[in-house]
Amino acid sequence: MVGSSHEALHRIFQKDPALLTRALQQVLNIPFPEPREFAAMNVDLTEVEPVERRVDTLLRVQTDQGEYLLVVESQGRKDEAKRGSWPYYLSYLYEKYGCEPVLIVITQNSATAAWAAEPIHRVLPGRPSMTVRPLVLGPDNVPLIADAREAERDVPLAVLSAMTHGKGPRVAAILESLVAALRTIDAESAAAFVQFVDSCLDDPRAKEIWRDLMAAVQYFWRHPLAEQVREEGREQGRLEDRAEMTLRILEWRGIPVPDSVRERVQGCTDLRQLEVWAQRAVHATRAEDLFDEDAV
Repeated sequence: MVGSSHEALHRIFQKDPALLTRALQQVLNIPFPEPREFAAMNVDLTEVEPVERRVDTLLRVQTDQGEYLLVVESQGRKDEAKRGSWPYYLSYLYEKYGCEPVLIVITQNSATAAWAAEPIHRVLPGRPSMTVRPLVLGPDNVPLIADAREAERDVPLAVLSAMTHGKGPRVAAILESLVAALRTIDAESAAAFVQFVDSCLDDPRAKEIWRDLMAAVQYFWRHPLAEQVREEGREQGRLEDRAEMTLRILEWRGIPVPDSVRERVQGCTDLRQLEVWAQRAVHATRAEDLFDEDAV
């Protein structure tokens, strides 16, 4: 399982390397050439013990305009040591592999993004010997995707959106749109993306919304993360948990819940029926849609 937001923020590009070049082209407006082929590479840049240097993700990409190395660094906070190690990484990789390295920094924090984007100069006054300008992806430039159809057009980008915009008043809409989009891809990929998002949501309310939405999606129950949610459900009582989850999804989506609907849901003793209602709650436009047999 992905155990931290640091790991998730760069491993998503291992899962879908093409997302990285799309982000360069569409988010940062960098005219990066269209890739033909990707190859994951050893991230260990160690030269002589005990010095050890590792990048987070390293990809080799073949394009019609040449070969590039995409260096992805996940950054949770400012770290002035990186302003020394990043130029080293790029110089070492160019010397070792003989092709152009491109540094991309991914972060969930606006202040960290602004710091990471600052050019790194190795200079005499007015005469730079080396300048490194990291390309930065973060909450200020990754698109906020809160529409299901938009999310379905590029599911990995929608995942990245949820990972970088996991706070604020629109988090419920972002996560709901992503859930709808995840239904359109294969279960194995969806389960991996679920884990990436779960690792990056540090806001308690967003985490709770995400767990409830995931519990209503069948593919999620084949993923190891599901065992944690199931265990929590056992402690609270499975029937009560499903009923409350269904009502919370409606409330988070801004749908009024009449007393009659609340009483019917809370009084249900059929676990399978409650799971059906939970799935319908993700797409319902009225609380009464839970009981519509023709609803999705």
